[in-house]
Amino acid sequence: MRAAGGGSVGGGADVIGGDIEAYLQRHKAKSLLRFITCGSVDDGKSSLIGRLLYESKMIFDDQFAALRDDSKKVGTRGGEIDFALLVDGLTAEREQGITIDVAYRFFTTEKRKFIVADTPGHEQYTRNMVTGASTADLAVILIDARKGVLTQTRRHSYLAALLGIRRIVVAVNKMDLVDYSRDIFNKIERDYRAFAHQIHLEDITCIPVSAVVGDNVTSRSVHTPWYRGPGLLEHLETVDVPDPAEGAAFRMPVQWVNRPNPEFRGFAGLIASGVVRPGDALRVLPSGRTSSVARVLTGEGEARIGVAGQSVTLTLADEIDVSRGDVLSAADDPPAVANQFEATIIWMHDEPLLQGRAYLLKLGTKTVTATVAPIKYRVNVNTMEHLAAKKLDLNDIGVCELELSSAIAFESYRDSRVLGGFILIDRLTNNTVGAGLLHFALRRSQNVHWQALDVNKRARALLSHQKPCILWFTGLSGAGKSTIANLVEKQLHADGRQTYLLDGDNVRHGLNKDLGFTDQNRVENIRRVAEVARLMVDAGLIVMVSFISPFRSERRMARGLVEAGEFIEVFVDTPLAQAEARDAKGLYKKARRGELKNFTGIDSPYEAPENPEIRLDTTQLTPEAAASQVIAHLRKAGMIDAGFDPGI
Repeated sequence: MRAAGGGSVGGGADVIGGDIEAYLQRHKAKSLLRFITCGSVDDGKSSLIGRLLYESKMIFDDQFAALRDDSKKVGTRGGEIDFALLVDGLTAEREQGITIDVAYRFFTTEKRKFIVADTPGHEQYTRNMVTGASTADLAVILIDARKGVLTQTRRHSYLAALLGIRRIVVAVNKMDLVDYSRDIFNKIERDYRAFAHQIHLEDITCIPVSAVVGDNVTSRSVHTPWYRGPGLLEHLETVDVPDPAEGAAFRMPVQWVNRPNPEFRGFAGLIASGVVRPGDALRVLPSGRTSSVARVLTGEGEARIGVAGQSVTLTLADEIDVSRGDVLSAADDPPAVANQFEATIIWMHDEPLLQGRAYLLKLGTKTVTATVAPIKYRVNVNTMEHLAAKKLDLNDIGVCELELSSAIAFESYRDSRVLGGFILIDRLTNNTVGAGLLHFALRRSQNVHWQALDVNKRARALLSHQKPCILWFTGLSGAGKSTIANLVEKQLHADGRQTYLLDGDNVRHGLNKDLGFTDQNRVENIRRVAEVARLMVDAGLIVMVSFISPFRSERRMARGLVEAGEFIEVFVDTPLAQAEARDAKGLYKKARRGELKNFTGIDSPYEAPENPEIRLDTTQLTPEAAASQVIAHLRKAGMIDAGFDPGI
């Protein structure tokens, strides 16, 4: 197969009729460079990649014919060849003339193989830039020669630095539109290097280019005789990019426990760093158990060695507990284990990250619950100034502290992308909402340990003749939550049960008196109350929590703090009109007059439970009947029957 313009695939290697085996061996031996193109809007990223593909003869005749036709129909160059269309394949991208998704392209020359990720320039698609940069070795940052260094140039450079990309190529594009001015190029280079110094980027190569004309893309241009450096492709072919995994200690997150029959138990995963051989001593983290490698298996059979970047299955000499998400490591050089960290978070969702809200954190193959508390600061990408913040909005970058539901094996992102990089996932929608980089474990996570107590929850429950649980009453203000919860407690108390009622208004007089009613304060309000309720369950009590608790995420967080069956969500279902008509405290009237901001149901949302254990329709039930329905549920669930075994 021959490329457009008479060239051939592989930078001139004609494989048709030649020695295919020899060609494949040469191709296999080539080094691979992963790089991204990024920068601000309309800087020419897609055009540059299209030009590279064309000049490296990676476009076939039929593709070139289609490109020529598309350029006439939807191109942005008045019918001339629009190389950006080789990369921008989405209909929306072609209609708007912008890049939306990450576009990966492979090409090769005689010297090296390349995988390039074309990332969007628009701020709203920053998440896609992060995705492309997460596996890149080098970044090509384009700057429009007419515009100079822009905010998005700084943002993408800062993100590249955060994500561990140390080698930067600054392609000052559209030099043909500024008459190939040396002064303009020099000024842009000075401005960029000054900013790069602030973010500790030192390995920078600046090249004047024109992606449309082809100046300094694959060969040096006669239009820039004052430029003595390499062309872009020449630099990409020769730049040295060491593999950080080489020479590092062995690390392999377990992806799958392979048990095809009772005679075989192997642990499959991708080796993140180091090498492994039969007989090597391994440590399993976070448990700390040790064993040695019995066999190393690959897709081609048993092997004498496994290396970084290779997918393998390991069998161990001992029958020890290893699960998905665990990390197999060199026994004498293991990663650290902790459950509290400082981390940088890049927020990538329209709904803000709220301090105190719980998210799912996925690092390697391990998924745990993570709570953000506190947000230490967010970064102004223009000045690198640290700004106080209680939330992170779309595209904000902040440094936070994280508390995890369980300990994980980790390394600083500086040392390991695999064990230091993570994503945050919304617990309700399963959408990826943020990406993060671990810095270090907090000292308190190493010094504070759970103290085992002789009198436990089961002993306390037996003494009280009840199964401890949380009755979580949720609903609009004025729905009747506190009234019903109070009646439930009175009946339980009369029956000799050990109880406590946490009421929203009462708690705000003490424990939570420092909190307002913004979304982030509501999240923290529920987090604190949920932790108190958990302790009361551990004390053997039936605890009633009467809070509006408007967000499903926080109610789910509270449920996750106790064991299965110990959280009973009680939805006091009262229509807004009826709750507002009661308005015993006059709060709705104040909210309607604009005197009370962020009032649930008026200018702040209420997310009704989707599957509550108990639903109380107060349009049909009196408070007494509703309380009786709750008591009946407790009896049916075996929480308060006489002579029971708590089974805790």
